[in-house]
Amino acid sequence: MRGEVGAILMTGTAVISLGRFIDNARKVADFLGADLLLYDKGAFASAFRRYRSIVAVMSAGIAVRGIAPLLSDKWADPAVVAISPDLRFAIPLVGGHHGANQLAKKLEKLGMMAAVSTATEAMGKEAVELIAERTGTEVLNRRSTRQVNAAMLNSDVPLYMVEGPGIVVAGPGVSILLKKGEYVAGIGCRKGTRKEDILDAIARCLPDAGIALSEVMAFATTDRKRHEKGLIDAIHSLGANLVFLDDETINAQPVEKPSKAIMLGLRGVAEPCALAISRRKEIIMEKKAYGNVTIAIAR
Repeated sequence: MRGEVGAILMTGTAVISLGRFIDNARKVADFLGADLLLYDKGAFASAFRRYRSIVAVMSAGIAVRGIAPLLSDKWADPAVVAISPDLRFAIPLVGGHHGANQLAKKLEKLGMMAAVSTATEAMGKEAVELIAERTGTEVLNRRSTRQVNAAMLNSDVPLYMVEGPGIVVAGPGVSILLKKGEYVAGIGCRKGTRKEDILDAIARCLPDAGIALSEVMAFATTDRKRHEKGLIDAIHSLGANLVFLDDETINAQPVEKPSKAIMLGLRGVAEPCALAISRRKEIIMEKKAYGNVTIAIAR
């Protein structure tokens, strides 16, 4: 159960502690409603696979050496906070914009000082990732956050709300926020396909993939379809997002199966479009034809 050494109930947060600091660690685990794990050589590797947040009650040096070989992608790695053994300081080590800063600040209620070092927070600014969290959205083009967050340090960066239907052409220094969702549906259709046929294909596809419309972050297609009224009207009627991708982005995706789109100079439409803006880059449903519509699902 929570607060007991070695108990794993998958609360989302793990507190890892050296044995000599276990009493203080238990206080932290109880406060957070977290699982308490005793530190050993494989503790961090195990926690990285199972938890979204990790609190390490030990010196920052031990924690850094423990997590360093495990780090891969800031968007996928768990947030990690080191707590000094005397419970005086909470230090976000990685994932500051992905939960670690908020976790450290939450621990201030236990009398700790949150040592937040991310530049935006240190300067009293709100990072793109935190705006997305506050608005219940996802950052579509994640590479943009570095440039946008850097710009925030120098001046206020405007936030625009665009209600559909609409088309936004954004450069690399613009972060695009879409509603949260685990999946992306890549979609292609023959020229002139009716709205009703698009909706029918989507209605048949989602049960085949075992997901609900509410779990879809966006539909994605080639920008060659930006004049397809049936496609645009169908996605808009669902209250969903439709993202148009350029040829370079589509052809950069690791799709091996042949596609008729090769005649247009594209490696494909449905699968590469789904992969391009998905988070995990995993196809969960390969392209499937529903009449004149082809759909693939990635996450």
